[in-house]
Amino acid sequence: MRTLLRLALRLVYLAFIAWLIVCAGIYVMQRQMLYLPQPRQVATPLLTLPTPAGDVLVSVKEQAGADALLYFGGNAEDVSFALDELARLFPKHALYLLHYRGYGGSAGEPGEAALVADAQSLFDTVHTRHANVAVIGRSLGSGIAVQLAASRPVRRLVLVTPFDSIEAVAARFYPWLPVRWLLKDSFDSVAHAPRVTAPTLVLSAGRDQVVPADNTRRLLERLPPALVAHRAFPEADHDDIAGDAAYGAALTKFLRAAPE
Repeated sequence: MRTLLRLALRLVYLAFIAWLIVCAGIYVMQRQMLYLPQPRQVATPLLTLPTPAGDVLVSVKEQAGADALLYFGGNAEDVSFALDELARLFPKHALYLLHYRGYGGSAGEPGEAALVADAQSLFDTVHTRHANVAVIGRSLGSGIAVQLAASRPVRRLVLVTPFDSIEAVAARFYPWLPVRWLLKDSFDSVAHAPRVTAPTLVLSAGRDQVVPADNTRRLLERLPPALVAHRAFPEADHDDIAGDAAYGAALTKFLRAAPE
């Protein structure tokens, strides 16, 4: 019995050491897992935002007038690909698509505080030129967009496949990890959501395997009820929602509506 007990204790000890090693590895590598920088593959006009880390690039379509649209993409997205489609959907809007730090030729390394600061800087720059600034945030970009709308006078807000927080999503997939203590970037959208003052459209994918429906629902519950609308695409998944025939129509109907 004593031999078996010693063996069991040794196995528990080894398992605990292995768990600590995994936790340490995830802590060190988490930003490489969360952010997957992409090169800019489409030649577009560019706006340059100076930052302490160097210049951050923004793909743009200039357009005179009051209306502008900011776009924040997913964690593995080259946003330059979205410029032509957004220009087709919104021919009267000036368009600004942020290449996150480390993405598309932008300097620096991505991190939550830096990306939110860059989004705020972009909004402040655009708002001096255009009175009505709308925002689209997709997936990871929804976490940036919520914080921007909570801190700036965004006119309209669209959140595509959004989550309540990275922490909550990670805890769902890795319940055996102490994600609360490991994560450097939580993108806690539910904490910022009550301060959003813009009419908001949430677009969710019925077959989303990246952001479970419960994580989107928790965000919906925290957004001001009088301001939020929800449109689900039952046959879409996380990555192909923009390919749904009704996706563009939902965007244009909402964002072309008269400013409030």
